[in-house]
Amino acid sequence: MSTSSSSTERRGIPAAAFVEDVQTYLSQSNLDVNSALAYLQERLQQYRVVEMKLLAQQRDLQAKIPDIEKCLDIVATLQAKKGTGEATIADFEVSEGIFSRARVEDTDSVCLWLGANVMLEYSCEEATTLLQKNLENAKGSLEVLVADLQFLRDQVTITQVTIARVYNWDVHQRRLRQASATASES
Repeated sequence: MSTSSSSTERRGIPAAAFVEDVQTYLSQSNLDVNSALAYLQERLQQYRVVEMKLLAQQRDLQAKIPDIEKCLDIVATLQAKKGTGEATIADFEVSEGIFSRARVEDTDSVCLWLGANVMLEYSCEEATTLLQKNLENAKGSLEVLVADLQFLRDQVTITQVTIARVYNWDVHQRRLRQASATASES
């Protein structure tokens, strides 16, 4: 048997097959050693590209989660101060590195930046519900992404081991051929 891992995939990432018997793998694949190594190197490169994309998504989510939590805290603070007659003084970021100070009186609503140049006004309760849902979704997506990255790293390791096994098998076969040629010359 040439492979022991099942050929499943996770979210479009194909599983790498562990090669136990290189000779059987090469004959079943109809490949010579150089073609097999080229194929495996190409697959390894594809895994690296997917890994870079997943790591970028992970960085984005890890940056997004604290922002959502900060928004939840701000809405909770506004709700807590509602009805007390006390104004809230807040410094907010207008653009990167530029801040402005605002005095916020009692408010029943907040505006949330949804992205794509869209901002909507919500009641504090609706905003809290929306932000909590977004936070749960972001944390869930991050968990799935971490699992995908682990799966991908396993596939990279399996592919690297397979490349090493094919290469070492080829070196061993060359030495055997060289030894038999030397023995027949004597």
